Amino acid sequence: MPAFPSTSPPIVGRLAPSPTGAQHVGNARTFLLAWLSARSQQGKLILRMEDIDSPRIKPGAAQQAIDDLRWLGLEWDEGPDVGGPQFSYVQTERLPLYEQALAQLKQAERIYPCTCTRSEVAAAASAPHAGQEGPRYPGTCAANTAALASRFVPGSFAWRFRTTDERLTIHDGLAGEVSCSVNQELGDFVIAKADGTPAYQLAVVVDDHAMGITEVVRGDDLLPSAFRQQQLYDFFGWQPPRFIHVPLVIGEDGRRLAKRHGDTRLATFRAAGIAPERIIGLLAWSCGLRPTAAPIHARELLADFSWQRIAKIPFVFTEQMHFT
Repeated sequence: MPAFPSTSPPIVGRLAPSPTGAQHVGNARTFLLAWLSARSQQGKLILRMEDIDSPRIKPGAAQQAIDDLRWLGLEWDEGPDVGGPQFSYVQTERLPLYEQALAQLKQAERIYPCTCTRSEVAAAASAPHAGQEGPRYPGTCAANTAALASRFVPGSFAWRFRTTDERLTIHDGLAGEVSCSVNQELGDFVIAKADGTPAYQLAVVVDDHAMGITEVVRGDDLLPSAFRQQQLYDFFGWQPPRFIHVPLVIGEDGRRLAKRHGDTRLATFRAAGIAPERIIGLLAWSCGLRPTAAPIHARELLADFSWQRIAKIPFVFTEQMHFT
């Protein structure tokens, strides 16, 4: 019987490390799942360096992230080290694209200048707490128009996106249907910082659209961002990607993996001569893809990969799991 070509759109996934520090096993787990999902569907993978958070960027961290991912056995089709049709795969080199999007938002009055500081937002009596997202913005500057920005001292204000009252429902690839009233639960959000650099929400949407990303795999701490980004996609008239938010790796204290839980940096394991297959084996077991944490190469996981097998609870990384 002749094989008929698939009518499904091609899968384009992405790996998007942020060089604000060294990549650790928690980052690696999410990257592994993103890689497995795209490759198991014969999809393309793009590596994008998300380095717009300038004050927190660590020198050499971008190259180290690339080295760590390749050491794990993950590879990609486009990126800062291999090139591709995009003029750049580094966010700080893509600023003109974000500026164009910001101009459209200003013209449509969907953003406004906001002079509120974080402490002022937190102290506002009418600002209920939105879980990990911090306090909901109370709308202090919402009456401002985009044109009013010319009256403020440059660098004294950020730009906030006007959210709508509609209740959005997103079908997450792991969590299923999740709903949120963005304005009531999250509030208007920062789209460009006081120094003029784009905020995460704008840069990610512009880049994912420009790069043709169809599938976004990231930590479930970013699930609220999907609703913010959905409103941006709706404004620009762009098709959003499929979102898959995966549980985080946490320490025994129940908090997300950090320095306080010991040295879990991939670079440390690499320098100590730890085989990458040991890392992959532990991560595969933690996700529910393997019955044990026995060493395995990432490519050996492709044949049996399915999101239906992935655990929907956080993985606790214990002291006994350190490789050194």
